[in-house]
Amino acid sequence: MSLLSNTPMHTAAHKRTKIVATVGPASNNKATLRQLILEGVNVFRLNFSHGTHEQHHEVYTMIQELNEELGANICVLQDLQGPKIRVGEIENGGMEIKPGEYLTIQTTEILGKDHVVSTTYEGLADDVDIDDMILIDDGKIELKVAEVAPGRVKGLVIHGGLLKPRKGINLPDSNVSAPSLTEKDLEDLEFAFHHDIEWVALSFVRKAEDIVDLKRRIEKAGKEIKVIAKIEKPEAVRNLDEIIEVADGLMVARGDLGVEIQMEEVPVVQKMIVKKCIKQSKPVIIATQIMESMIQNPRPTRAETNDIANAIFDGADALMLSAETASGAFPVEVIKSMTRTIQNVETQEEIYDRFNPVDTQIDTFYNDNIVLTACKLSKEVNAKALIGMTKSGYTAYKLSSNRPKADIFIFTSNKPLLKTMNLIWGVKGYFYDGTVSTDQTFADIEEILVSNGHLRPGDVFINTASMPLREFGRTNMLKLNIVSEK
Repeated sequence: MSLLSNTPMHTAAHKRTKIVATVGPASNNKATLRQLILEGVNVFRLNFSHGTHEQHHEVYTMIQELNEELGANICVLQDLQGPKIRVGEIENGGMEIKPGEYLTIQTTEILGKDHVVSTTYEGLADDVDIDDMILIDDGKIELKVAEVAPGRVKGLVIHGGLLKPRKGINLPDSNVSAPSLTEKDLEDLEFAFHHDIEWVALSFVRKAEDIVDLKRRIEKAGKEIKVIAKIEKPEAVRNLDEIIEVADGLMVARGDLGVEIQMEEVPVVQKMIVKKCIKQSKPVIIATQIMESMIQNPRPTRAETNDIANAIFDGADALMLSAETASGAFPVEVIKSMTRTIQNVETQEEIYDRFNPVDTQIDTFYNDNIVLTACKLSKEVNAKALIGMTKSGYTAYKLSSNRPKADIFIFTSNKPLLKTMNLIWGVKGYFYDGTVSTDQTFADIEEILVSNGHLRPGDVFINTASMPLREFGRTNMLKLNIVSEK
């Protein structure tokens, strides 16, 4: 038996739903990152819409140091910017535009003034038609396309306001022709390759091929990075089943999604995405405005707390914070508050034991049934723990998708997998590279869990594994055990 020094030892609060925290100026120091981990962060997001590679490298290094010091397996999510369309620079830091006026957006770079601004997106005039809607700054400003000319679009202002530089532009009525992977994204992807980052999120996904293209590039680089599809375009919602099929996980990116589709549709789309992801054993993250008020305030609103609770009841694997931890005034308090809410909701029985029927047409039908049976048995015998052994992580995804009340412990000899699995609902990973008999392996695992306080004498636990162990095949056996009195 062999254990790594980074066997989970840190004292972060016990919870099943994972927390993804974005790192920024408010949190990009080691002391704050340490506090965030101890209060419940499982994944740190590096937002490549901001910051330099050097800055992200410093943060990445600190996270790895803390993993070693705390015995944690915190993973890193690189969020690629994608083809984000933005307004260019504007004179005096902004211009006031009023309903009934016209605003011209041109692709030639200029300093915006006198109701003319530039955009970073050269294909704007090719992608919009007369009467199409253009939304700026998360929909605060609305234009209706009145004229289209080469390199220039003129829009009638429907809803005005202060137009600030670098604000995002959304084209909900248009099919944006820009590729999902921009030149900047390809440069940023090299960072992920160099640092062996565990997860990469692709922005503005529209179809399955967007994900397939990224995964081909990762495979060509010889890496095993998992890909998350960010759902924030109407085309992605229409192509949802195909995207789920090829992605390793999904993110409900409610910011741009709530601008690209009708805002009142977002809750229904969110629930649909979570349900479909659980059925396919793919982790799903809920993002945007989770604790928005805590950017300035030390306590969340009641509505935000309810939003978190509803996402947990739906079955989300993780909740993601953006400005709350990146630039807000209370990054640690945000995590404390979120953890308390998660723990309270997770006392409710109805979030557990949602058994996922097995597809009879897939190659893993028999193996998946073993996992499902183990989860059902864990409920019947009130098991304390479900234990899986995996080389690829497949067992972890399958056990988690049934949302068992029993704690999920995954043992693997694949060290990088320990961090990758930290995004998955309920999963806690341990390193184990024993090559002894099955009985000895199970005895080792029991000893590890008892010594770490996860099991006590009299506790029931269920082992799942592939026999023979050395072949690293699919799960084909389960065994019920009771912790013996020593």
